[in-house]
Amino acid sequence: MKMVEEEEVVIVGAGIAGLATAVALKRLGIRALLLERAESLRSTGAALTLFSNAWLALDALAVSHKLTSIYSPVERALVTNVQTGAIQEVSFTKAGPRSVHRKSLLETLANELPIDTIRFSSKVASIETQTQDNSPITIIHLSDGTVIKAKMLIGCDGVHSVVGNWLGLAAPVDSGRSGIRGLAVFPQGHGLNHEVRQFVDVGMRAGFVPLTDKDIYWFFVSQSPPNGENLAGNPELIQRELLENYGKHLPPLYLDVVRHCDLSTLTRAPLMFRKPWDIMFKKLSKDNITVAGDAMHPMTPDLGQGGCAALEDAVVLGRHIGEVLKKKNGKLDSRDIGEAIDGYVKERRWRVTWLVAGSYLSGWAQQGSNWWRKFFRDVVFYRFLFPKFVSAAYYDCGKLPSVSFSSESKSSSKID
Repeated sequence: MKMVEEEEVVIVGAGIAGLATAVALKRLGIRALLLERAESLRSTGAALTLFSNAWLALDALAVSHKLTSIYSPVERALVTNVQTGAIQEVSFTKAGPRSVHRKSLLETLANELPIDTIRFSSKVASIETQTQDNSPITIIHLSDGTVIKAKMLIGCDGVHSVVGNWLGLAAPVDSGRSGIRGLAVFPQGHGLNHEVRQFVDVGMRAGFVPLTDKDIYWFFVSQSPPNGENLAGNPELIQRELLENYGKHLPPLYLDVVRHCDLSTLTRAPLMFRKPWDIMFKKLSKDNITVAGDAMHPMTPDLGQGGCAALEDAVVLGRHIGEVLKKKNGKLDSRDIGEAIDGYVKERRWRVTWLVAGSYLSGWAQQGSNWWRKFFRDVVFYRFLFPKFVSAAYYDCGKLPSVSFSSESKSSSKID
């Protein structure tokens, strides 16, 4: 007979969404177990840009100060048309974004959690539900034979989410484009201004942004090449192909950044997204099970909102759980979890649908392949639409509630 473990909350995936959600729950006095299939924290992607909405979420999680002391905001982005040399400037009139090392963000969140919170090398094999004392219970089966019974399950397990698949969410689709990302290192300093630089041409978009005085995050997005999958695990060949095939189209400044890439950080992957109507109309939860981050709303990186939205998810879910805790005097019955999840899903559905659609349209516009799409990009998109899309970053997901417990419930502020 297999031993069955019991946990209050299980979160699948120790990426940005999973770690942030665990931190939010910890702030409410609720312990979560994180199941991560990798052997350690994954920093794939090298870095990411966090806009003001992400920093407000990190404020709510009480960790933003640990990163703002290291990374400075950028005040503008310069977009260069490589065919004409024309440069358009996009100014950040409010708090500018900050680009951070992905590893730093993950470690900052993980350091807020008890040491036994994350269980690595844990792959979910199947999920089932049952009712116990008139309350829904989730049974998680791991590939190593471990069985865990949980009163709440949150899927933060990425684009190909096991939990999302169990909920019946449609699989993400390939946008037809792929992205290359890496971290360039200049030991003596790069000497560049702290601003975003982008270079657009027919069917491609490249850019970089300094992280520190020595590190630069760079990216390249184009139509997916036929041999992309074959090169995916060979960063040296990916770098060589980029320099040889696109070198004549890109400025020497950008090519120098690519040549300084730390190859251990270089990755290529197809850009996936979930169709907006699937997010709008499909079930994002069932009973005490829901999803967050890329498991809910995989999107292309064209607005830089994937990680930002994941941080929003964590705070919003925590806020709804906290509000129910307050009503229950600090004691949350498992039958009340559904109420919190329903509120979370209702609040997030429209927001993330807009972000997914806006990201896809932004990528479509910026990589025009014929004259009228290039006209639309240069004359309409950057002047009028892009600032509207960027305004999505000026969003406040709210704060975690302060949950005070009576003397009777102070020692049992957990899910029953």
